[in-house]
Amino acid sequence: MSERRACMVVGADRKSMRYRSCRADDGDLRSRLRELAQQRRRFCYRRLHILLCRDGITINRKKTQRLYREEELTVRRRRGRRRAVGARAPAPVLALPNQRWSLDFVHDQLATGRRFRVLNIVDDITRECLRAVVDTSISGRRVVRELTELVAERGTPKMIVSDNGTELTSNAVLSWSGEAKIEWHYIAPGRPMQNGYVESFNGRMRDELLNETLFLTLGQARDIVAGWVEDYNTERPHSSLGYATPAAFAAGLALQGAAPLRVAGSYAPQPLAPPAQPRDNNTRSLVPAG
Repeated sequence: MSERRACMVVGADRKSMRYRSCRADDGDLRSRLRELAQQRRRFCYRRLHILLCRDGITINRKKTQRLYREEELTVRRRRGRRRAVGARAPAPVLALPNQRWSLDFVHDQLATGRRFRVLNIVDDITRECLRAVVDTSISGRRVVRELTELVAERGTPKMIVSDNGTELTSNAVLSWSGEAKIEWHYIAPGRPMQNGYVESFNGRMRDELLNETLFLTLGQARDIVAGWVEDYNTERPHSSLGYATPAAFAAGLALQGAAPLRVAGSYAPQPLAPPAQPRDNNTRSLVPAG
């Protein structure tokens, strides 16, 4: 088939088919671009274009972008940030208040469809809800601010347990826990039952409050959640505490002498029983041996 007939069939212009590019090879420019890309591995074509202009090379930004793509110099995306992962289960602590706190988030939405979050902080020993922060967005700095206020009220805990959420693994949280000298334990990814105390509390809040209430505004949600938390701590019987309320259980520990003493912003346990009397192991047995 002749060129004339072929171009007529496909609807192409014969001049376009015969055109041969007169564009220069730009070999020196390509080599310089590759050299700069090797030196600046995380620079995209815009920054490399500025570096080329600094070298006195007159070039259009679009041409820099075209050469950048043709040379396959695209910046590779980094892999996801490695999450902090602790042991499989948190280390055991003394059965005293303020020894270990658990943190987790629970989500819900207003009647308008706007979503909000609740940061729950629970004492693992007394099962008290120490704080329930309601807001549309809770960052790592907000978590640090709430924990700082809570430590000022109740003292410094020995350990804090949480999952590997971005807010709880942020630099703000890591630096705060180091400065406050609080051991922060991260559960294994995909193992929420390693943080079972606050997960159980979230389930009760979901079942008894969030699924039963229609929230109209954020202020109303804060008031209702605060009232429910107060009822949870002082009125609601807790099955794992012998159906006592968390506040009554904490008061019972104080009456039994197991409540901690406040010393320099922390808690120091009291002895639960007097030391045992020394025994005389040299006395003769009442039953003859053999």
